Amino acid sequence: MQHAQFQQDIYNLVRQIPRGKVTTYGQIAYMLGRPKNSRLVGQAMRLTPSDASIPSHRVVNSQGRLVPGWSAQYGLLKAEGIPFTPNGNVRLKSCFWQG
Repeated sequence: MQHAQFQQDIYNLVRQIPRGKVTTYGQIAYMLGRPKNSRLVGQAMRLTPSDASIPSHRVVNSQGRLVPGWSAQYGLLKAEGIPFTPNGNVRLKSCFWQG
């Protein structure tokens, strides 16, 4: 699978994440049959076109940590009712989407 196609597959999958749910880079890679490519998923998320209808704010790391330097992500998730721990991580157990 070429990198550009993998990137499009990532975006197509992220579009399916329902409001009020989150998933991880690793889960996306796993669902696309490339479980060792979570870093490529992260790279694709960084390159998400701003004009696309891709809810990239719903993708977090495996500990529920948000993207460093993207302060809007917290507000977007909070507005969808995503619960957080006291240290600011997403409570994955209550809102994790597995597809």
